[in-house]
Amino acid sequence: MKGTQKVDTQRADSRQASAAQRMSASRYTELKRMLDDRRRELQAEVQGKIRGVREEGTWGGKLNEVLDAVESSEADIQDEIEFALIQMKSETLNKINDAVQRLDHGDYGYCFDCGEEIAEKRLRALPFAVRCKDCEEAREVAEQRERQQAARRGSSSLFFDM
Repeated sequence: MKGTQKVDTQRADSRQASAAQRMSASRYTELKRMLDDRRRELQAEVQGKIRGVREEGTWGGKLNEVLDAVESSEADIQDEIEFALIQMKSETLNKINDAVQRLDHGDYGYCFDCGEEIAEKRLRALPFAVRCKDCEEAREVAEQRERQQAARRGSSSLFFDM
């Protein structure tokens, strides 16, 4: 078992070395710290919410309360919102974990499309960003254009079905 751990440690060190070669050591350290801090923050939030649900026995903590129709509806809506927030934070946590892996492999902080360095401001705001601002904007414009064309094709096909 110790031999396997040593090989794994050497591989991790090698990956980190290649990441450091592609970017400066200070940038690597800063990005690693930023991602680790964000990951810890999100894990604490998600685990806290889940722990709270377990302790209360239900999302809204109204297990033993009698609710009228309006209160029940409001509680259901609140439960759905809480669940959606936990889902979103879990998805963000997965993206952060992917970003940490990209950092260890030397791919983090570089645009998937053009290969240029992603601005540090962008990475601080969106730590799991995979594209620089310009490439992301171009991608969003292309997607919007595609959706509009698909909508036009869909609405024009309504007339051909008659």
